[in-house]
Amino acid sequence: MTLFQTLEQYMNREAVYADRSYSYREMLEVGDSICQEVGERSLVFCLCANRVESLFGYIGFLRGRVVPVLLDADIPVDQLQKLMERYQPTHVWAPETREDLANSLDAFYGYGGYALFETETSVRHQLHEELALLLTTSGSTGSPKLVRLTYNNLSANATSIIDYLDIDQTDKPITTLPMNYSYGLSIINSHLLKGAPLILTDRSIVQKEFWELCRAEKATTFGGVPFHYEMLKRLKFETYDLPSLKKLTQAGGKLDPKLAQHFSTVCEEKGIQFFIMYGQTEATARMSYLPDRMHAKKAGSIGIAIPGGTLSLRDEAGNDIKEANVTGELVYQGDNVSFGYATSLADLSKGDDNHGVLRTGDMAYHDEDGYFFIVGRIKRMIKLYGSRISLDEVEALLREHGYDCVCAGEDDQLYVYTLQDDVARIQKIIKEQIKVKGVRVMQIDEIPRNAFGKIRYAALPKRELVTT
Repeated sequence: MTLFQTLEQYMNREAVYADRSYSYREMLEVGDSICQEVGERSLVFCLCANRVESLFGYIGFLRGRVVPVLLDADIPVDQLQKLMERYQPTHVWAPETREDLANSLDAFYGYGGYALFETETSVRHQLHEELALLLTTSGSTGSPKLVRLTYNNLSANATSIIDYLDIDQTDKPITTLPMNYSYGLSIINSHLLKGAPLILTDRSIVQKEFWELCRAEKATTFGGVPFHYEMLKRLKFETYDLPSLKKLTQAGGKLDPKLAQHFSTVCEEKGIQFFIMYGQTEATARMSYLPDRMHAKKAGSIGIAIPGGTLSLRDEAGNDIKEANVTGELVYQGDNVSFGYATSLADLSKGDDNHGVLRTGDMAYHDEDGYFFIVGRIKRMIKLYGSRISLDEVEALLREHGYDCVCAGEDDQLYVYTLQDDVARIQKIIKEQIKVKGVRVMQIDEIPRNAFGKIRYAALPKRELVTT
């Protein structure tokens, strides 16, 4: 059974508010009609915005067992073309205003501002029977590497999220994240599966229109990555009057412990539940959560495994680590673990490479109570003249001294970037605390981020750095 086969039970309920209210009945009728135009089970590209057209298309494709690749509606032309050449979709569901598609493909069906474009591919897709959805691995929508998610992955993760967040039909989330991002999509999946309504908007949290819509439609919850919470603090979220808001969630990267404590305090004062979570696209979306009201006791923790999943640690030899406060690679096991990656058309017929086990690439430890703490990425480790250095730990050290810095590097070279002008002080802290050579510090005007709010480390400049 696919994820949305049971939605008929909610036919007369509100499903979505965008420019107006849409019922589950209307959503399913439109979604199913889009899928019927595609016809047989095949691969389609769905170019996503937080609009009813892309949402309804996604739902229709899943219900009709057509496999969508979810991409950003604004994906650059050259990136989209490369992906189309590699994966040969039969159709593209996209804004009709995309001139690159309108000028080269025939559009034979439309709804709202979207059109169904038919490609000229002659490929007959060999899709694994359990393959449901393909997502990009991080935020690079032009990457040829896709995550192969199954119908069971989607159902298992959505059901688990419903369980630990206690989602019911009184919940009404407002979108703050792209739906082609696994975290944003998981919010949609879990709430629709429960028959709850969504508020769809592309407005940013820095726009007053977002908060006006939030109040008018009585939003009860929204999620954000660390960048969103940094912005909310600057906006003085604690002064906002939002009586309907009852849950906040955070994922998409480690939240600074001081920021986490700030929002824990603010939410407690406002009677809002606050959940810090951890996940990866390779596990559909979520793998752990820190229960509400545990922030003071377990500051900096990603919490415990989601219902139906388990977390463990392995050392460099692959042995399980049972002892508390010993660092190893974090390993997750659960029904939401994807089949693996696709880098070519042939990979879409492959079976399960992961067998329910995901080596996350994150280094972590757990305390005596079984709560897990991330200390860094395996790939975020470098060697500086023989000393093993965690870039994440350097960022944390500087944060303790009041400096929000971004660290990158390679062996024998550490780059530190800051928005602040106290470069000399940062140099001094690094020299005294880390005691290594080969550290270069640079003040920059802006930290490059992708559409999901994650730092684009490859876009950081390498020139004009001041060496310590």
